[in-house]
Amino acid sequence: MLIFRHISATQGQDFMKFAYFVRPHIGGTYSVFKQLRAGLAEKDVDVHWMSIDSPGSVHDDQWLPEFSYGSLVQVHGGMTERDQAETLVQALEDGGFDGIFINVLSERILTNIARYLPEKFLRIMIVHNITAGTYSAAKAIRNHVHATIGVSERIRSDLVRKLDFPAHRTFVIPHAAGSSSTRDIRREANMSDILRLIFLGRIEDASKGVFWLPEILSHLPQTVHLTVAGDGPDLGNLKDKLSPHLHRVTFLGAVHPEKVHNLLLQHDVLIMPSRYEGFGLTITEAMSAGCIPVVSRIRGVTDTIIDDGTNGFLFPIGNSREAAQIVAQIHSNAETAQWLSDAAQCKADATFTLEIMAERYLNVIRNVKADPINIAAPLRMEEWAMPRGLRSGLRTLVPRPLKNWLRVVRERI
Repeated sequence: MLIFRHISATQGQDFMKFAYFVRPHIGGTYSVFKQLRAGLAEKDVDVHWMSIDSPGSVHDDQWLPEFSYGSLVQVHGGMTERDQAETLVQALEDGGFDGIFINVLSERILTNIARYLPEKFLRIMIVHNITAGTYSAAKAIRNHVHATIGVSERIRSDLVRKLDFPAHRTFVIPHAAGSSSTRDIRREANMSDILRLIFLGRIEDASKGVFWLPEILSHLPQTVHLTVAGDGPDLGNLKDKLSPHLHRVTFLGAVHPEKVHNLLLQHDVLIMPSRYEGFGLTITEAMSAGCIPVVSRIRGVTDTIIDDGTNGFLFPIGNSREAAQIVAQIHSNAETAQWLSDAAQCKADATFTLEIMAERYLNVIRNVKADPINIAAPLRMEEWAMPRGLRSGLRTLVPRPLKNWLRVVRERI
């Protein structure tokens, strides 16, 4: 659990206040907010989440404590997008914010607002994924942000080489694996004959490749038990596909972020057969808990987190048989498994720390503040419009099976 402290403006001349555009939810972008708020609080940067409370929004009681660290901007059903954008800008003004972290495609208005913000606001774009839609949205606001952060080497490389993002203002900052307090909790050895395999994440086949899980499990001995932790649109179909193996499968549903570390401590191997990832926060969380990652190889992403064969394993996307063989090898040698577990935890503790992540974000903020380069002048709110990159394009018409096949081919090439 991350512990936050309040920062007052009297604590230092360099005190700054940033809004982070997101709403509380189970997912990577909100986990990153929690990490940033905790890490930057020690460096006189106060980070609050902010989003638009759209009509009909469902408010889950489990997230009520998070409202101590952020707020929803109230809008009503009769408001146009421009009205909502104006209300959001006013909330930033009233809140005394100096800058904004913009998560590309977290929400259309929250992304497009970068083009209309008053000049006094520092704006830093965070790109979390490697999809064409994400890149198009990032390009649409490229000239209206002071800096761009890609969460993996792949993202920065693609933005600079393919989309002409300025190299000196485009950075790589990987996510942290957790707080210092979670890293102090160590796992107990598995004394049973059962290997505890876990999938943790959104239950969606297009990105996460969850429909490969039944095939992977079918190649594994009966002494391997699979836990599926998460929720998503393909959960029902996945349960059907795993029905022949239900005697050795447990479905947990969505898991609150505060419970993730303890859950991973109770499992031996993380299986992640994703077709694409921007980073793979779950991998570093697993490594931090000594849960050995067995993950599909995604160039510039997973291969920058895992040293294949040393602190985890990589397999070709969609190669269920090879994934199963790796898991079976881990299961067959307890001594090797322990060595891999220790190595994974050591890599996470040394590389993917909250302190390192916060220091890198702070350096970006300081550079932007010290040398506020000229960016495109803000557009007039009266001319509010969604650019092409934030509108639905022809790619939405491509059938999912074809998209999935193209993604696999792209990564294997």
